[in-house]
Amino acid sequence: MAAPFFRWVLEIFQISELTLQTFLVFCAAFLLTCALLRRPRNLPPYPAGRVPVLGHLLALGRAPHLKLTAWRRQYGDVFTVRMGMEDVVVLNGYTAVKDALVDRSELFASRPPNYLFDTLSDFGKDIAAARWGPGFRQRKRFAMAALRNLGMKVGHGSIEEHIREEANCLRSRIAENDGRPFDIAHDVTVTVANVICSMVFGKRYDYGDETFRELSGAIDSVIVKIGAGQIMNVFPFLRFVPIVNIAGTDGLDEALKIRNVVRDEISRHREHLDRENPRDFIDFCLLEFERQEKVNDLTDENVLQMAQDLFYAGIDTATNTLLWSLLYMTINPEIQNMVHEELDAVVGESLPTLSHRSQLPYSNTCLMETMRMHTLLQFLSTQVQQELDAVVGASLPALSHRSQLPYVNACLMETMRVRTLVPVSLPHATTQDVNVQGYDIPKGTQVLPNLHSLHTDPAYWADPDRFDPDRFLDAEGNVINKPESFMPFGGGRRVCLGEQLAKMELFLFFSAMLQSFTFRTQEGAPPPNLEGIFGMNLRPHPFQICAIPR
Repeated sequence: MAAPFFRWVLEIFQISELTLQTFLVFCAAFLLTCALLRRPRNLPPYPAGRVPVLGHLLALGRAPHLKLTAWRRQYGDVFTVRMGMEDVVVLNGYTAVKDALVDRSELFASRPPNYLFDTLSDFGKDIAAARWGPGFRQRKRFAMAALRNLGMKVGHGSIEEHIREEANCLRSRIAENDGRPFDIAHDVTVTVANVICSMVFGKRYDYGDETFRELSGAIDSVIVKIGAGQIMNVFPFLRFVPIVNIAGTDGLDEALKIRNVVRDEISRHREHLDRENPRDFIDFCLLEFERQEKVNDLTDENVLQMAQDLFYAGIDTATNTLLWSLLYMTINPEIQNMVHEELDAVVGESLPTLSHRSQLPYSNTCLMETMRMHTLLQFLSTQVQQELDAVVGASLPALSHRSQLPYVNACLMETMRVRTLVPVSLPHATTQDVNVQGYDIPKGTQVLPNLHSLHTDPAYWADPDRFDPDRFLDAEGNVINKPESFMPFGGGRRVCLGEQLAKMELFLFFSAMLQSFTFRTQEGAPPPNLEGIFGMNLRPHPFQICAIPR
């Protein structure tokens, strides 16, 4: 058998004039191609639209969450998309996603290699991009404990009062526009970011602060450009190709600005560290760095990366959820009216109106005396404050009102459903071989939970594209706290670290704004674009809004 084979090979050399070296290179390339294209047995099916080298990238388009959800109707809850040369398993629908993220969380709790995320996180030295293992688990437990100590909880020691102070600053900032159309995005960003800055740095920034403008601009740029540069995760060699690499490399350059700010803050904190009274997240990290009690081998780079995680995750998501909520209020004035009525009934009107003037004699007297003395008006008198509270009502909604404001909560939940901030979850990776709905998923396989498919599933949400807060209220008008097919913060081992903080912020900021203003689109302006811009998050297109004092 061997002799005829070698004669055949010799004839091939003579006919084609191949050299032995060329033949060996050809064989190696052939075997490598076969290895790369070899499909594991019993992997979920491929949708149509796959092309050589690129796989399904072209078919996914600019709104991959919509395409993946459409493929679900044809291929089922579990299928495989080809991202370049890599197979990625997509999970759709509540049953499949809950099974992976919650019921068998540890089996899907790792992260796959990802050039941009790995570069941002110094190869998983943070929490969000870290691979599954003891280091990740220790850092996450430590961060959760530190954030609770800093007020990420309800009750004594909560950060609620600080959030309400920021909400009051936001109200004042919005009121300066006197009902004229303006872009509210920057003001909301500063408000949300100041909560994170107070927890991480122990300080807040003014709305016009130039340092903060650069910092928030860099954060926004990183989120946008890293989202636009995802092709470099599929083909990392493209980072060396001019023009093609511009989004990803620009995003990484912007990330250096954030790293420098955080690094400077770590140095400043180390110089003024009070070991008995840690003030913020960096202080807690520096104490752990010295003691090494809860996190083994904690380094300066871990501290830097964890602080960065809080910025990236804590600012952009809450900001864009609030922006989406305001957009949906403007196009649903009847729903906005119901929010106003509930807030007025439970909390009271937020700002005095002319109808209150006859009921506030002491306030009027103070104004007249102020004008006579040519001094600035200061509402420091206890009598004034008591009178205002009695006639006008409490100044700001509080977390204690949350259970009494079911419709406000339902509006926020419906916003997170209809415009899921992370429609396709950050990529997971299997920690061992696992079977999903009859398919075999090898260890280390990248897995994408399609959260958009949960939140638009007609089996759970009738007419899913319609904004309807009543979906989240039961027959008695109470909030359905744990509805099925609703996971805006993910779940299981990789659930959002700041979920509780985000819920506190969203409730307090949204209710404070709606208590004080009626939001409308500019008269004569076209309806707002609700499609969203897909990137690391689904953000609204830039828009202008009118805030009419109530």
